[in-house]
Amino acid sequence: MSEATSNPNHPPQSEEELAAAAAMPPTDPLADAQAELLNLKAQNADLADQYLRAQADVQNARRRADDEIAKARKFAVEAFAESLLPVLDSLEAGLAIPNVTIEQIREGSEATLRQLKRALERNKVVEIAPAAGTKFDPHHHQAISVVPAAQEPNTVVTVLQKGYSIAERVLRPALVTVTAPK
Repeated sequence: MSEATSNPNHPPQSEEELAAAAAMPPTDPLADAQAELLNLKAQNADLADQYLRAQADVQNARRRADDEIAKARKFAVEAFAESLLPVLDSLEAGLAIPNVTIEQIREGSEATLRQLKRALERNKVVEIAPAAGTKFDPHHHQAISVVPAAQEPNTVVTVLQKGYSIAERVLRPALVTVTAPK
């Protein structure tokens, strides 16, 4: 075997290297390419399988998240409705009593109002009722009218209707009268 055919980068120098080079079977470039092609096909199939599994995992996670969101919405409304049932029961019980006096109606209405407020508080519904002199906040208040007053300009004079928020989000702004700018 000549030096040019064994290893062009490092020609054998000793007799041992020459013997080892002669003992190695000649490499077939076609066989090597076919073996490498089979290896790459196997790797490709493995990666394709991993990709499909990852896609399925993502779709399953998305489906589970959507189901959890739907359940959370459903049960949130359910819990809120459940907290209002005692208020409904009180109103029905009050209307079922014959020959009621004005004082009894007032007492029943006040008790029912307390129940309703507790139910709203349990469900994080917060009242927006700014005190007179509070700075007008357009995020929580809606000015119905502007009046001249001895207060600072752009402050609340009176609350015409309370507002409500839930989890820092305004459900309904408080309707207020505001002082005129000077």
